[in-house]
Amino acid sequence: MAFGWIDEQAELRRRAGLVRTLRPRPADSPLLDLASNDYLGLARHPEVAEGAARAARVWGGGSTGSRLVTGTTELHAELERELAAFCGFEAALVFSSGYAANLAAVTALAPHGSLIVSDAGNHASLIDGCRLARGATQVVGHADPEAVRKALGTHRGTAVVVSDTVFSVDGDAAPLAGLAAACREHGAGLVVDDAHGLGVLGDGGRGAPHAAGLAGADDVVVTVTLSKSLGSQGGAVLGPARVIDHLVNAARTFIFDTGLAPASAGAALAALRLLGREPQRAARARAVAAELHARLTDDGLQAVRPDAAVVSVRAPSPEGAVRWAADCRAAGLAVGCFRPPSVPDGVSRLRLTARADLSEAQIEHAVRVIGGTRP
Repeated sequence: MAFGWIDEQAELRRRAGLVRTLRPRPADSPLLDLASNDYLGLARHPEVAEGAARAARVWGGGSTGSRLVTGTTELHAELERELAAFCGFEAALVFSSGYAANLAAVTALAPHGSLIVSDAGNHASLIDGCRLARGATQVVGHADPEAVRKALGTHRGTAVVVSDTVFSVDGDAAPLAGLAAACREHGAGLVVDDAHGLGVLGDGGRGAPHAAGLAGADDVVVTVTLSKSLGSQGGAVLGPARVIDHLVNAARTFIFDTGLAPASAGAALAALRLLGREPQRAARARAVAAELHARLTDDGLQAVRPDAAVVSVRAPSPEGAVRWAADCRAAGLAVGCFRPPSVPDGVSRLRLTARADLSEAQIEHAVRVIGGTRP
């Protein structure tokens, strides 16, 4: 029977406790949200919502085509200029998602005969970019510049090192200075995904590369998402103008995909400007993460010390993680639940996202619920 193998796969997932289901949320959810990536609390901010609504009124519901045909509006160009300037890069290119931006950066910058050195903890979008690229990929140990240096030393020719800046599972930061040094010893490019760093790390939330002194470097390319700290949707690649021009001409997820909807571009631009006026939001998100970690570990839970706004709490098993998350939800708290294959080390977790707009009472409630519902 066609697709009969799907039933076998479904049964295997059920036995392993790895079944995933969609859970539509209402607009007025009563849950305290520690599951989304809305780090700065901007997704529902009146200025951001109005930025989306205004863009929709002016430009319509969609971009109407690919960026090279009709999908580039003046609003897209404005967002690209301001995003590049904010993060300290020469140019930027906006995509329909952060996933598409990562696919573009990796595939377009790793031609046939090149070497891609990829961190073992990288996000799925970077992994898929490596799989689609024409270069050969070598996976190295997590956050290990020396392993990167050794891998680069085995190759003669074009090479690029690919890494998250903040890893989405445990919230630990990559050693960007060490990675950049290894790349420069061998003439390799560095491509980093700052999805979880933009808006949280760096001066006023300008991102992890800015904090590491790599912003604007001619051998560094950064991808970001507009769907986390900026509370919108979409992605972008930042880097030297010649790299961005190359992506316009060579990146398939840019050339053949419909451009980002104007409403998303308008929301992201409004959020970016708001962050520029209120840089303290970045520090507040980091402070909330540190407080959550301290309170949870004081309560005897095994939590990873956060380098940005992600707080990871270890669970005993996939089934235990699912039950724990469900019990938290029943107590009024939404938390993330990460299980294999989403976690590279096979250890299930609750994943909490610290938000800049959380009050002390909300932090207290979250800690009490998580500790009180532990398996």
